[in-house]
Amino acid sequence: MSTAENKKGAVRETPDRYGAFPRLTPEQIEDLTAHGERRSTAEGEVLYREGEPFREFLVILSGTVEILHDQGGPDERTVAVHGPGRFLGELGLLEGQAAFNTAVVREAGEILAVPVERQRALVGSDPVLGDLILRAYLGRRYLLIGLGAGFRILGSCYSRDTLRLREFAARNRLPHRWVDLEKDKEAEALLRRFAIRPEETPVVLWQGERLLRNPSNAELARLIGLPAPAPSPENGRCDVMVVGAGPAGLAAAVYGASDGLTTVTVDAVATGGQAATSSRIENYLGFPSGISGGELIERAVLQAHKFGARLMVPAEVSGLTPQDDEYVVTFTDGSRARAGAVVLASGVRYRRLEVPGIDRLEGISVYYAATVHEANLCRADPVAVVGGGNSAGQAALFLADHASGVHLLVRGSDLNADMSRYLVDQVQQHPKIEVSLHTEVRGVAGEEKLESLTVEDNASNERRELQAAALFVFIGARPRTDWLRGVLALDEKGFVLTGADARAVADADRWASLGRGPMLLETTLPGVFAAGDVRSGSVKRVASATGEGAMAIRLVHEHRERRGNLVTADSEGRRPVAGTSVPSR
Repeated sequence: MSTAENKKGAVRETPDRYGAFPRLTPEQIEDLTAHGERRSTAEGEVLYREGEPFREFLVILSGTVEILHDQGGPDERTVAVHGPGRFLGELGLLEGQAAFNTAVVREAGEILAVPVERQRALVGSDPVLGDLILRAYLGRRYLLIGLGAGFRILGSCYSRDTLRLREFAARNRLPHRWVDLEKDKEAEALLRRFAIRPEETPVVLWQGERLLRNPSNAELARLIGLPAPAPSPENGRCDVMVVGAGPAGLAAAVYGASDGLTTVTVDAVATGGQAATSSRIENYLGFPSGISGGELIERAVLQAHKFGARLMVPAEVSGLTPQDDEYVVTFTDGSRARAGAVVLASGVRYRRLEVPGIDRLEGISVYYAATVHEANLCRADPVAVVGGGNSAGQAALFLADHASGVHLLVRGSDLNADMSRYLVDQVQQHPKIEVSLHTEVRGVAGEEKLESLTVEDNASNERRELQAAALFVFIGARPRTDWLRGVLALDEKGFVLTGADARAVADADRWASLGRGPMLLETTLPGVFAAGDVRSGSVKRVASATGEGAMAIRLVHEHRERRGNLVTADSEGRRPVAGTSVPSR
């Protein structure tokens, strides 16, 4: 349905085929009425505009509203048309981002307007309404991503900065479109229009006029309204600084903030970590039909905001220094913050596949995550997935819904060795997935993008060619701990030592005044804890990471309240017996 067709005659409502455009019940609308105001609308009225922050949650009581992408621009098109009972907005409304489209009244009527801050509180307090809105907003966000709405990244496929900006946008689940300087016909016209020299690329374009030349991730975040508050509202100090916003970090944020601790969570790239790139997690407790990594993370982010946790993205930590029984956390931009305790939840990064010539294809047709962005780039073509763990299995199943076929290449001889049984069954039964055991990639071919792979059977040493338009690599990971070397103890692979392992190598003089050694998740520094994949010996599962994040906050309380073998008196002068549990706040 085109915009022109809408304006010529009666406006037809977009059907709700994917659960992205549900209708509120009369009872739900009545409950919302107590928190907002009714307002008449006029034909042609703009309710919110692309690039501007959402100020209200809007419910249509009568009339119709058209959602437009690039209103008034060369790429204007209709995203959806809504009638009575439906609500407007998308995920950016809940997360403080700018709108990625424009809402225009096509048939005059009446709306219910609820202030955004009040609506965010309602989403957190009303589970039924909150679930309905969140699912709809997630669906709308993915529809926008599929449409290529949002800002444009104009840059060469051979540019590292182009790859950086594309990764940042994809990891933060931001609607955008990449215009490749090397082969997109639109690129030359855009360069001339904005007088951009090739050496100034990549550039980010939004709303046809806002332009950033090779912006940093932080500059791009500010453009689209990603919240990036100061480290702490109280003179740069917080009770708990959580480094990393994956499942472990977000769990620590939720439990820390809900316990009344001033909690700040920072991440260099995006919320969600590797979990956010998973197409479906089917063994996570409480979700029998499975849940996408993106949805799980969005729910956790909203939950953290609900309890008052502060999230800083992007914000990269570069140093940790003990000072006066607290810690000074230094960021790469030179800023600093003080924290009474620190939870390290920085996770891991995927290992790269060491194959001659693969570097030039990374980010073009060789990927280390399988999200809707990558899937849209390889529709109807065969692809290959390297790896034998759960991430590889989930990626293969997800990509099989988009590509013409999926080659799953496994170095070992048994798919059950590292992959959960439920995934093995699905992979083996899927008609579009071909599993090749004891197989390794030896070469890649293709000029501008991947065209084929050379693979070798490591048992027989026989080689063969496979046609593949994209390669997805899931071969393990290494911890993000380079900045911690020399600060606290790491194992031989760079993972953080905690508990008994930390106790064995800890500086006895540092711990003597406390009269104790490191607790279960505590590192060789008192009050510094590690949770999730970054911790040595951790179980590499989303549920385990979430549990450790919550547990770390429990141990933060013990660190704050214990002095040696005693526990400090509470506000009423009571002193628990040493070794007993400390009540959660």
